[in-house]
Amino acid sequence: MNSPLHDPAWLERMYNNRALVPDHMDYLQRWAQDSAQVRAHVPCVLDIAYGQGTGETLDVFPSARASGAPVPVLVFIHGGYWRSLDKSDHSFIAPPFTQAGFCVVVVNYALCPGTPDAPVTIPRIVRQVERALAWVARHIADHGGDARRITVAGHSAGGQLAAMLLTSVWSLIGNGLPDGLVRNALSISGLHDLEPIMYTPMYQSVLHLTDEQVLEVSPARLPAPQQGLLFCAVGGDESTEFVRQNHLMQEAWGSHFVPRSQELPGLHHFSIVDVLAKPGHDLHHMALNLLRA
Repeated sequence: MNSPLHDPAWLERMYNNRALVPDHMDYLQRWAQDSAQVRAHVPCVLDIAYGQGTGETLDVFPSARASGAPVPVLVFIHGGYWRSLDKSDHSFIAPPFTQAGFCVVVVNYALCPGTPDAPVTIPRIVRQVERALAWVARHIADHGGDARRITVAGHSAGGQLAAMLLTSVWSLIGNGLPDGLVRNALSISGLHDLEPIMYTPMYQSVLHLTDEQVLEVSPARLPAPQQGLLFCAVGGDESTEFVRQNHLMQEAWGSHFVPRSQELPGLHHFSIVDVLAKPGHDLHHMALNLLRA
């Protein structure tokens, strides 16, 4: 009998969140509609280029509170298994944080598999989001943000990217970038070991992961960062594999760097994004605590 890691049917049951949540399209459509309303009515600067490549744009939502001092910054990275969705689907996350006095940045990146002439891989996406954060560090003061207090939050594939950013060597990425550019990170339903994804046919056919890439871009297989905090959260109604993936980071980096690894009851892979933007919910508080740390 095949082990679960080499059982395609088992892997799809564990990792196909759209099949696990039959009404997932209701969530995606509502996110897009609510986000369009936010962009129409909330002050923002849209489609700022942080690089020259495909998908290298971001949106900035300044704090809604007048303040003479720079404010902490929340950078959000969307999910979609590195192959789908867009920053424009996630503008709805910004208002609860801007109204609380923070600056919000929502980042785009190229999607796998790209084109034959310009293939997109997960390592390439990691480099893209590093460029996005370098842009934030250099320019967010123009939008009232404090480049010394950057917290990154990401959902699903975005959770993997958020955790990876804690391990980046910023001095090698750009002149003048400080160590610990990303102060803290929040991985929401994050994928922290990509080996199972490499064996899941529906995703591997698009992602083309290699053994070397799995080692390179799996946060749970990398040493803990020198500084910063990572909080991890997963819905209590998600698959047992997503729950396992959530706890991998605390096991790998220890409770000093990952002091919170939470299962949030009653939430699945899509509803957990809603509560990030819901003041009073534990996940929203987790983000606020990192922003204020």
